[in-house]
Amino acid sequence: MANITVLGAGAWGTAFGQVLADAGNDVMMWAIEPDIVKAIQTEHRNPVRLPSVEKLPDSMTATGDRAEAVAHADVVVVAIAAQFARQALEEFNGLIPDEAVVVSLMKGIEQKTGKRMDQVVTEALDLPADRFVAISGPNLSKQIAAREPAAAVVGCTDIDVARRVAKLCTTDYFKTFITADVIGLELCGSLKNVVALAVGMAHGAGFGENTAAMIETRGLTEIKDVGTGAGALPETFYGLAGVGDLIATCGSPLSRNYTFGYNLGKGMSVEEATKASNGVAEGVATASAVVDLGERYHVPTPLAKAVTRLLDDGISFKQMIAEMFPADVTVE
Repeated sequence: MANITVLGAGAWGTAFGQVLADAGNDVMMWAIEPDIVKAIQTEHRNPVRLPSVEKLPDSMTATGDRAEAVAHADVVVVAIAAQFARQALEEFNGLIPDEAVVVSLMKGIEQKTGKRMDQVVTEALDLPADRFVAISGPNLSKQIAAREPAAAVVGCTDIDVARRVAKLCTTDYFKTFITADVIGLELCGSLKNVVALAVGMAHGAGFGENTAAMIETRGLTEIKDVGTGAGALPETFYGLAGVGDLIATCGSPLSRNYTFGYNLGKGMSVEEATKASNGVAEGVATASAVVDLGERYHVPTPLAKAVTRLLDDGISFKQMIAEMFPADVTVE
């Protein structure tokens, strides 16, 4: 159906590569790690990032060469850690074919600039908006790699491009919906990570579902208000990419953000949680960016502010809850 390149052979990039291959496409994985490239080429496995999959489809291969990776691509999928995306993508500027569509699986806000991933990608690659596509939803990589039923939302300002990309990644177990609300998709995917951190902290601190539900519902209101302030459609936040992703990310130990928060709630420092998680969760960098977005759009962000205070100033979980939910009575 199409030649598709996936930039980044982490767990989600590899799992989505499998989805694309299962949908009938030829998939080229690009990775900077020579051992991952070799394993995909020779064993059709990614034992480093996705060991749960014993054999990847035969139509998946890999390379560490940037030019080779994208030379014949109809679609280029970006699955790189959000905070390193700009630097990594600038190396591909001028290499990607002029007609290729670029798809982002990334969920985050660039900490230095406060920009969404659609802005980062289009700037780094000098890409017009109608060649950028965002994919977001409740997509825990290990479960999708196991081919459990799942779905995602595919967004582009040109709805026909969104529809074309959606068809390329639709299988019997992976379903897709389309939207033109790229801003909404981007902010759903990134801002919910902050809520997942807070829910993880609550469970790590020993609190139950009442506390988690309180945080999730108020968190949804906060990210919806920030999102609509930025120009997103409010209904996007109540759909699969919003509530759906929030439920999955806040309720599963497979979520790095939830697990990172859980470890903080147990009493680990940020440094200890980073070591335990084999890296920093995206929500850590995103929390302060949400606060900045709230100030930019004149939207209150008590949850993001309280999470930032715990991360940066070391306040206790109880103090975080107190700041997240002030004592004065409010109307829901």
